Amino acid sequence: MPAKQCGIEAFLEMMAAERGAAANTLEAYRRDLDDYESALTDAGKSLRNAATDDIRAYLSALKRRSFAATTTARRLSAIRQLHRFLAAEGHRKDDPAAILEGPRQAQRLPKILSINEVAKLLETARAIIEAATEPREKLHAARNFCLLELLYATGLRVSELVSLPKAAARRREPLILVRGKGGRERMVPISDPARTAMTEYRTLLEKADPHAASSPWLFPADGESGHLSRQVFARDIKTIAGLAGISAARVSPHVLRHAFASHLLQNGADLRIVQELLGHADISTTQIYTHVLDERMKAMVRDLHPLNDE
Repeated sequence: MPAKQCGIEAFLEMMAAERGAAANTLEAYRRDLDDYESALTDAGKSLRNAATDDIRAYLSALKRRSFAATTTARRLSAIRQLHRFLAAEGHRKDDPAAILEGPRQAQRLPKILSINEVAKLLETARAIIEAATEPREKLHAARNFCLLELLYATGLRVSELVSLPKAAARRREPLILVRGKGGRERMVPISDPARTAMTEYRTLLEKADPHAASSPWLFPADGESGHLSRQVFARDIKTIAGLAGISAARVSPHVLRHAFASHLLQNGADLRIVQELLGHADISTTQIYTHVLDERMKAMVRDLHPLNDE
């Protein structure tokens, strides 16, 4: 087997086949690991004989190149997984990355919008529909309103949202089937306002563009994928935010996903349920929202404890 097949390519094949890693995830691993392997080559080393000090030297070089701690931590994670794979597959007898620790990072809380700000965003998106006079303009506004309603109602990843099938709008059940990361499927509840927004948008689409309405996608577009791109929606949502008087820098599809999760937890939802709704494979990923739970517990003690006089 060629050396390359014993290294990065074989590792990526395993990630795709056994862990169901998405194409974007695989490409990110490839970029990080190619850079690491190039550094080893420049130092006269290879994946087969790199030592722990070689990896430390690479991490130090990243610091000198002014890489953020988050980027360095991500690359070290990829390197650890690669060397663990090489050792497990018998391509080398040891794992030089096993004892390394990543750079310490301050925990970053997710950016969210308040409930009132989300309401203002939706009100503004609805007002744009009502102000539109041209059919195409009204259709575009209805699509954006539908996207916002769905995003806040479901907490979908933006990639999951824009690639929803047309069948999602036809189902009468209060659930939609979502295909998430690694091809994993989950059922997600959908609110009545979001379903109404879908119906209104699809009705306009069928009248304005019957050809597009025949597409298998809920949000058809002319691009290679056949559906709306994440970038277009991200741009449109910032435009709506500006009209709503909210800083565009504070608004993105991912921020609405965070708002969905945080607002549910604020109102008493269980963390495990939120994990399932978000499609997180591991509860540790969902635990970035524990600050919401901490605040809720403080409020409960303050308001409900029988000996609290305040």
